[in-house]
Amino acid sequence: MINEQIRDKEVRLIGEDGEQLGIVPLAEALKMAQQAELDLVKIAPTAKPPVCKIIDYGKYRYELARKEKEAKKKQKIIDIKEVRLSPNIDTNDLNTKVGAARKFLEKGDKVKVTLRFRGREMAHMFKSKYILDDFAESLKDIAVIDKPLRWKEEAW
Repeated sequence: MINEQIRDKEVRLIGEDGEQLGIVPLAEALKMAQQAELDLVKIAPTAKPPVCKIIDYGKYRYELARKEKEAKKKQKIIDIKEVRLSPNIDTNDLNTKVGAARKFLEKGDKVKVTLRFRGREMAHMFKSKYILDDFAESLKDIAVIDKPLRWKEEAW
């Protein structure tokens, strides 16, 4: 909120160079802002009384946008990579998949491991749990299991 949009009776005023001017009536704060040819901007609306500052509103918006952009730049986006396995996977194939998952983890991504069953394999789902256990065991030095094993009963 700026200038006439502010509806409070009293505000805690901060001057244009950052010094505290104390609690003043709104009319006086607006008059001081007009004399300095700047805007009265409410920067902390939840405070009692609300905090207002005498600044150039355009410059204030630019600074906020710049800070927001800087904060966005510093965020790291974590991707979730998926590694699919089948119940009759061979040892060497499993090692290849473990290597791929290790590469993803070292890059900073999360890895989702899916054990896919087809047709008659679904009758022996619980016998294949050792594959996922071996996979987790081979990556335990750089990985932690976020979500425990989950069985999905789906009909194809």
